[in-house]
Amino acid sequence: MTANTSAATADSPAAQRNPKRWLILIVLCLSSLVLVIDNMVLNVAIPEISTDLGATGQDIQWVIDSYILVFAGLLLTSGSLSDRFGRRLVMVLGLILFGAASLLAAYATTPEMLIAGRVIMGVGGALIMPSTLSILITVFDEQERPRAIASWSAVAMIGMVGGPVMGGVLLNHFWWGSVFLLNVPIAVVAIVAALALMPESKGPWTAPDLPGMVLSIVGTTALVWTIIEFPGHGLAEVWPSLLVAVIGFTAFVIRELKAEHPMVPLHLFRNRVFTGSSFSLVLVTFANAGLLLVLTQYLQFVLDYSPIKTAVAFTPMALTALVFNMIGAGLVGKLGVRSVTIGGLLVLAAGTGVLCTLTADSGFWLPATAMALVGAGAGLAMPAAIGALMGAVPPEQAGVGSALNDTIQQTGGALGVAILGAVLASTYTDSMPDSAPEAARANIAPAVMSGNGELIGAAREAFTTAMSHTFAAGAAAVLTACVVAFFLMRGAKAAGAEQVSAEVLDASELADAHEYAQ
Repeated sequence: MTANTSAATADSPAAQRNPKRWLILIVLCLSSLVLVIDNMVLNVAIPEISTDLGATGQDIQWVIDSYILVFAGLLLTSGSLSDRFGRRLVMVLGLILFGAASLLAAYATTPEMLIAGRVIMGVGGALIMPSTLSILITVFDEQERPRAIASWSAVAMIGMVGGPVMGGVLLNHFWWGSVFLLNVPIAVVAIVAALALMPESKGPWTAPDLPGMVLSIVGTTALVWTIIEFPGHGLAEVWPSLLVAVIGFTAFVIRELKAEHPMVPLHLFRNRVFTGSSFSLVLVTFANAGLLLVLTQYLQFVLDYSPIKTAVAFTPMALTALVFNMIGAGLVGKLGVRSVTIGGLLVLAAGTGVLCTLTADSGFWLPATAMALVGAGAGLAMPAAIGALMGAVPPEQAGVGSALNDTIQQTGGALGVAILGAVLASTYTDSMPDSAPEAARANIAPAVMSGNGELIGAAREAFTTAMSHTFAAGAAAVLTACVVAFFLMRGAKAAGAEQVSAEVLDASELADAHEYAQ
């Protein structure tokens, strides 16, 4: 009996923890940070890029959209490949591609060269993002995983706020290419640290599902393209891409249901926790993406903030998100995943509700309070929901599970920008006087830049009215996520422990042992 007890102690999760796991987490956070910072600083650099490269509006649109399309389209494929060929290997390859493409973008001399760099960066980003979360899941056990996921999630908020500030500082002292050059040292440090600290991990070998990969790329790319183009062109022009998306995803589902080794385990959606977490994340990222889009314009065009001051104004949201990320990680063990998720969603809905009350002369403190509530709610809800989703995924499919999580959030964010952006634009136009110039009725920027005091005042009032409608729609989405989480996330705490069978664990352990032996 003593021998058995000793064996159990030696085999306990605490005894098996990787001694370098917190250093590995820093590497994973660095790898995620480079993606977030890149996307945020690009927005600050757009005016200088347009002037220096002579880029047209269509060129700039492609600079932004080419990355999104490639990144979203390849996520599921890269997650599946990381499970088969090695998560560290795929992440390092992604970092190499992303760093090299950042150099190409930094020294681009034509819009086409910059777009090519952004496409390659999208490929690198798609390889990096799923691997970071899947490695985190395999390195940390269930006891420490909530804290690790909270830290990983907090990095996104740091990058979101710090990116534009850093971009503004760089643009004040250097040329626009410096915002891309910033990625290179971060990528190099992450690559060296990953090779030095991080063990390789993968699931049991299965043949790659090539037809599934092609269909997922076609379906996802067509869907994201439809979402991007719909607000400006309407259904009459985007229906071909929508049809391609529907056909692509239908064929993908049929293929995955019949494949011996499917790329995406669709049976996961029969798990209430996985489905509830997925839909909650879609609705939250839907609301948050629209929130950031609208607030940025409100601070700059209505409150007359500079780009750097606008970035700094998001500090309350970043700080509360960081604090409540850590608080939420501790509460998950005591209250359970569902309670923390629902509590965070309610706080997030309250913050969004406060944003509905903003006026053209609200000053700083009311939006700061609202953003602090939004940050606190997101800090509680997002890591808990991600943890619940990943807890329902078998460890040998951690890569594709992480890719599903990323794809879900990308889709929710794209829908939020498209739909809430359309609500904002249409309500703003309807609220503007009929006598206003057409350009000013379509967009607040020309109105504010017109120099006409009466037109500027009308535009600011119209925008705050439109903003209230937009935030009301976002709050409704968050409250819907609360309902979904309440009914579908029961037992979420137990899902991570019970979802994986002994046979799966044995296979995973054998694969890891084989990796270390090599």
